[in-house]
Amino acid sequence: MKELALHILDIVQNSIVANATLIEVVVDANTNTDADTLIISVIDNGKGIPADMLEKITDPYITSRTTRRVGMGIPLLKDACELTGGSLSISSEVGKGTHLQAILRFNHIDRQPLGDITGVIMLLINANPQIDFIYRHSLNGNEYVFDTSEVKEALDGIAINEPEVYRMLKEMISLNLDEIQIA
Repeated sequence: MKELALHILDIVQNSIVANATLIEVVVDANTNTDADTLIISVIDNGKGIPADMLEKITDPYITSRTTRRVGMGIPLLKDACELTGGSLSISSEVGKGTHLQAILRFNHIDRQPLGDITGVIMLLINANPQIDFIYRHSLNGNEYVFDTSEVKEALDGIAINEPEVYRMLKEMISLNLDEIQIA
C-alpha cells in the first residue's frame, strides 16, 4: 500500500469483520522537531483477538480468513512504521475489542503520505451506515472530531449514506481538515 489511508481502510475492514458496532479512527500528527510523530490508532468494540492469534498477528502467513492463507495488511503497516523508526502495537481482549496503534516519524523520508483520508472515512461510512464511526484528526494540537452518531441524530431519520448527505459530509470533513492545516 502506498498511502497510510489505505492501511487505515484495511485495518477498519478487520474491525468490521470482527462485528464492531463502534470504530474510532485517530490520526494525531505532531510535526514539531522534538516530537516528530504521526500516530494512527484504530479502536473498536468488536469480538477481539485471542491471545494466541495476537502473538502471531504480524506474520503474513497467519490469518483468521478462510478465503485465503495470507494476511498482508498488518505486516505491511508494521513495515511502514518500522521504515520510519516507528512501531506498531496491538492490544485486544476477546469480547471487548481491539486497539491498534501505529507510530511513524512524521518527517522521515520513508513515511508514506497520508493520502485521501477523507475519501476513506466517507467510503467506510457510506458502506457501513449501521456502524458508528468516530474520526479524530489533530495536527500540532489543533483537533477536528467527526462522530457519525451525532450526525445521524441531526439527520433525524435521513440515511447517512444518502447521496446528498454523502456529498455534504465529505465537503464538511475536507473543509475542517483544511482548517487544521493537514499536511
